[in-house]
Amino acid sequence: MTVFGQPFLHHATFNARLRTTGGRYRLQDHNIDINPKMLTEHDMATLVGVIKHELVHYHLHLSGQPYQHVSSEFKQLLKQVDGLRFAPRNEAAVKTRKYHYVCQKCAMDYYRQRQIDLNKYVCGRCQGKLQLNVN
Repeated sequence: MTVFGQPFLHHATFNARLRTTGGRYRLQDHNIDINPKMLTEHDMATLVGVIKHELVHYHLHLSGQPYQHVSSEFKQLLKQVDGLRFAPRNEAAVKTRKYHYVCQKCAMDYYRQRQIDLNKYVCGRCQGKLQLNVN
């Protein structure tokens, strides 16, 4: 109420089944699910940022405005309320990935469950050559 000026009339719960995302706004029932690891693995500011992110989806959807990540309304309201654009990676999600690739040009990290063809794929950021990092 203090940040958005409108009440949140539905339910927000922790959902341990969320693994790779910080939270989820459900369009069908307007409820919000939050990954509990946002609280256990990260600080309170991260949790509040994720909740604000989901509330931006909520309030825009209920007011009939575009609520997707790509819309300018979403980006503007998210910046206005100081919410997180992206949730930080969970350690458990990273540990389940078997293959770790590093771009040789910009040092971007990629984690994959399956091995990729290094002759076929390049870095998505700079199109640099990828290298399998063996730890």
